[in-house]
Amino acid sequence: MMDFNNIFINKLSDTNIALIVANFIKQKRLEQNRTQNELAEMAGINRSTLIEFEQSGRANLITLIQVLRALDQLDVLKIFQISKELSPIQIAELQHAEKKRASSPKSKAESKNKKSEW
Repeated sequence: MMDFNNIFINKLSDTNIALIVANFIKQKRLEQNRTQNELAEMAGINRSTLIEFEQSGRANLITLIQVLRALDQLDVLKIFQISKELSPIQIAELQHAEKKRASSPKSKAESKNKKSEW
């Protein structure tokens, strides 16, 4: 498997990136000791589609997802999940807004009329 950083991958052509994905699929298939026929059947695609994908990297997104699912490799798509993260300032504001102690509800009239017992 090819190891690359962001700078390297940004310089690759779309075709070369597709070949990296295709090589990943082929490597995972071989690691699982599956034939192209077996994987194609598991993914619900034609063997010729899988062969073309492994050789050229050409496949549509649905085919890629089907093959990744058949290889139990959908976890590689986690990078696409969008999650909202709070900034440290937002966390501090939320903590500051949290109630620090309990108090009984009082009306303004009660507060003014009540005299201290001291």
